[in-house]
Amino acid sequence: MFTGIITDVGTVVHREDRGDTLFRVETAYRAENIEIGASICCNGACMTVIATEQRDPVRATFDFEASAESLSKTTMAGWLPGQRLNLERSLALGDELGGHLVSGHVDAVAEVVERVTEGDSWRLTIRPPADLMPFFAPKGSVALDGVSLTVNEVGEDSFGINMISHTQAVTAFSELVNRPISGTSPALINLEIDQLARYVHRQLQFITSG
Repeated sequence: MFTGIITDVGTVVHREDRGDTLFRVETAYRAENIEIGASICCNGACMTVIATEQRDPVRATFDFEASAESLSKTTMAGWLPGQRLNLERSLALGDELGGHLVSGHVDAVAEVVERVTEGDSWRLTIRPPADLMPFFAPKGSVALDGVSLTVNEVGEDSFGINMISHTQAVTAFSELVNRPISGTSPALINLEIDQLARYVHRQLQFITSG
């Protein structure tokens, strides 16, 4: 379980397609503090660490493998060396829950179809698959590439969020600053709906079908 509060921005330094796809990610986390088998949320996807190496006093690497299912359900298929990733280690008992509960199970790949600058903030318009639109409500939570964000408004086929300058600076979303974004040239991101919305929707299905 995670909180959607990013604690490092890592970089993919190696990719090897060999059945399951191996990724090696460089991070500021200390290798000695990452256990084999530990879970790290990488751009919103919970991945299992299979190897670590402390490369120098300030940088380490960790490896994980992604199945064909993970590649097909997330943006992972397009991750190449140089790709920057939002990283978060799993929540420990007693840790502050600064965002909202995030499972690291990506529901879909969504599109960023508009970015509008408002002062130092960005207003982003996100278009998810149509079947997920019932899960969004104003002031509700959503995880985008692993970042806990608040839904500002909900339209017919999209929703909007506001991203303050601090969030831009400490996450891989800073990569969007020089990227043209439009409905015909969207940026792709991993999306996870709020756990509460998921269970309420499921409960309502039973009530309405009963």
